[in-house]
Amino acid sequence: MLISTGRLDPGALRDEVAVVTGAGRGIGFEAARSLVWLGAKVVIAELDPSTGAPAADAIQHELGDGTAAFIQTDIGTGESVAGLKGKALELFGRVDVVLNNATITPMGAVKDRRIEDWDASYSVNLRGPVLLAQAFLPEMIARGRGVFVCVSSVGQAFMGAYETFKAAQVHLAETLDAELEGTGVLAFTIGPGLVRTPGAAAGIAELAPMYGKTVEEFYAISKEHIITPEEAGAGFAASVALAEQFRGQEISSKQALLAAGISLGQAAQAAHQRKLSTGESQRALSLCRSVRTTLQEQAEGWAKRSLFERQWMIRDFRKNAGMSAEHWLEAIDALAQALRASDGESHSTALPPLEHLAGFYAHLQKLATGYEKDPGKLEEQLKVVKSWQDDVESLRALVAR
Repeated sequence: MLISTGRLDPGALRDEVAVVTGAGRGIGFEAARSLVWLGAKVVIAELDPSTGAPAADAIQHELGDGTAAFIQTDIGTGESVAGLKGKALELFGRVDVVLNNATITPMGAVKDRRIEDWDASYSVNLRGPVLLAQAFLPEMIARGRGVFVCVSSVGQAFMGAYETFKAAQVHLAETLDAELEGTGVLAFTIGPGLVRTPGAAAGIAELAPMYGKTVEEFYAISKEHIITPEEAGAGFAASVALAEQFRGQEISSKQALLAAGISLGQAAQAAHQRKLSTGESQRALSLCRSVRTTLQEQAEGWAKRSLFERQWMIRDFRKNAGMSAEHWLEAIDALAQALRASDGESHSTALPPLEHLAGFYAHLQKLATGYEKDPGKLEEQLKVVKSWQDDVESLRALVAR
């Protein structure tokens, strides 16, 4: 199994109980398999018994009796979600993780899709996650631990009836992150990327002609970004195991796999095999020190702010930089250690998502432009923040090629 190839311990989620919606096939099924490998018991909350029951049977056959159970569920109805909760508690005693994988994907122009299609999409892609939050979060809060995962998507024209509610899931997770502060319950969002699942194939078969392309031509546009259902599902499971690192953020399956030390294949790994010269290594280490100093000073500065300002700044950083300042400091330290230990050889497993950190500094520049009215002060602020961004981008240019 792909999940077994990284740094995660097979007991990382031992005795945890996870509800994975829409897990009868595709990404949800692979996420469930990976969660069980990590030690969890899994509830396959699936509407279709023709896929849900075989999925649970397949996981038990592969990974052991009692590791998975199918509960037929229509997540858009309160009665069905209440039934899911009751049966899950009867089987396993509690629920520690909710993974909102279930989705439907109506395609077409906003002006053309029937309002009934929008209603159906709302029911699965937003109403369902809200019902699941209301059903399972109270007991997680009472226990002081739990993980609630929303699932996002990146769309484009002719996907409004789907993407509108997936975008709302991102905001739902961000809202929950703020409301769950200090409870021990973690909420975040993960996007799988472009994955050739049966559901995606059906949606793209509708979508591709709207762009004047065949299905294969449509996939070819993003061929470098396509990942397999197992890779996407393993990323989902890894994100649960690393939930403390990702709380309050919107991440991707690839980002979670990287954090777990899981390679996406030889081609991706080969891209990071270039040996650095001694001068390049020293330059990269110098940039690591500079980036770390900036991050440390920023974190110390936030600590001196009022409670409201401090919480807003911390959440804004986590959202735009991809992880907390504490985890960024650890990531930069790990990269520096890998650079020193490798003597210029491959350091891909220690490579953090530097593009996200650079993106945060670009975000800061936009904020400054909107808030600072004094032209002189604005120019000075932009110059400083741009220097931070330049350090990160220079480091990425050295180590990520």
